[in-house]
Formats: sequence, C-alpha cells, structure tokens
Amino acid sequence: MSHLAARDGTRIFYKDWGTGRPVVFCHGWPLDADAWDAQMLFLLHNGYRVIAHDRRGHGRSDQPAAGHDMDSFADDLAVLVDTLDLRSAALVGHSTGGGEIARYVGRHGTGRIDRIVLIAAVPPLMLKTADNPQGSPAEVFDGMRAGLAGGRAQFFLDLARPFHGGRPGVEPSKAAADRLCLLGLRGGIPAQYGGIRAFSETDFREDLRRFNVPTLFIHGDEDRIVPLAASAAVAARCVRNSTLKVYAGGSHGICTTHSDRVNADLLSFLED
Repeated sequence: MSHLAARDGTRIFYKDWGTGRPVVFCHGWPLDADAWDAQMLFLLHNGYRVIAHDRRGHGRSDQPAAGHDMDSFADDLAVLVDTLDLRSAALVGHSTGGGEIARYVGRHGTGRIDRIVLIAAVPPLMLKTADNPQGSPAEVFDGMRAGLAGGRAQFFLDLARPFHGGRPGVEPSKAAADRLCLLGLRGGIPAQYGGIRAFSETDFREDLRRFNVPTLFIHGDEDRIVPLAASAAVAARCVRNSTLKVYAGGSHGICTTHSDRVNADLLSFLED
C-alpha cells in the first residue's frame, strides 16, 4: 500500500504500475481509484505507466473532516505529480476528477503534463447561476446531500440507475450497481457530503482558459448526471487545441458501459 503526505499531512493512497510514459487518473464522485481498473489495465498492457490515487476522504486515503474543496484536491494532485517527479504526463479525469484536473492546471500550470483527457467531466460549472443559465438548479444538489445523509447505501444504489443508464428506465447491471455502492461506501461521508458542493459550485471557467496542451473531451449525449449541453459542449469551446467526442447513448458511467471505446480513444489520443 503506497501513500504520500499532502501538504496538511493527510495521507493519500495511490497505485503506480508500469514503467512507460506516465498517465495519471483522477476518479469521479463518490468512487475511488479502482473505478479506473479497465483503463489502467489496458494502458499498462500497452506499455504505459499508470497511476491513480484515492481522493482525500475516499477509498484508502485518510478521512479528514475538512479540506474537501477543489483547491485542496488540486494541491493533493500536485503533491502526487511532484513527489513521483512525473514529466510529460497525461492527466485523465472522470466527472469530479475532471474538475480536479482543471483546478490543478489553474493553480499549478502544465509544466509537467502534455495531454489532458476529461471524461463526463463537471467543468465549466454545474450550478445554474445568472451567467450560467444552462446549469442545474441548487435544489438538485440539495437533494443529493439529503439523500446521502439519509442513508448512503440506498442512495448509492439509487444513483447507479442514472449513473449507468442513459435513458430513464434503463437499468444498470447488478454488478455495476453493486460496484458503485461498494466504492462509495469505502469513502467517508464528510468527504462525500463536502464533495457535492465542490463539484457543483466550483467555477472552472478561468482554469479552462489556462489549458495549453492537447485536450480531449469525451461525453455521453445521454449523461443524466452531468448533462453534455452544460459541460463538455461548453468547456471544449473554452480550451484551445481541444477535441470533443460525443458517445451516442452514452451515460455518465461510460468508463464502465463503454470501456472498450474509451480505452481505444485514450490510446489513440496518447499516441497521436
């Protein structure tokens, strides 16, 4: 079990496999690094060094009561990248992990990275505001907090339906639903509760404008958690030298439901 110490002393778990060009994965809410199994194994077998960490409060990392904000997430990622002395690395983020990467670029720049991939990611801003009318109303996120506090296991099982199903009524496999619940329950509720505010209220528009490396956006057109029209469709226009790939019928959980296609697109982008 490998851990490193964040700036405030929080221990962050990470796994580091292989010896090739480094690819760092940042997971979505409420998951942990194991959510990337399919992508990490695939790229490992294709000669890449693959690295993923459990965000503070999630999985095998420490569970502090505070620090569950995008600035802290980005600074933890910077400690990982700097401690491992990564060079010419690619950063790959799903959902909240995409926000973590955007804020990393905003705070720490791109000196150590040369590719970015954001999959079903939350930037530029999830919350509906006067200058972001396509966002989701605050009541959506209030409901998530209430559901989480009212019973995490049932909340995560219920979340699996929109997470993995594009259309209403499309049921995820039992294995996918059970896995989401398992990974969610391995984390701490303070981190997950605070994380809702972090992923929904953080404005990444200025961070996106600092992107200066090739960037790939991947998003499903039936994502019911982070709708395409309010996220990647907008974010891709903010980033120079970016490409947007839209998966027809794709849900929020496309790394699971469309893993073969995601893997192929990742490899093609990394080797371009």
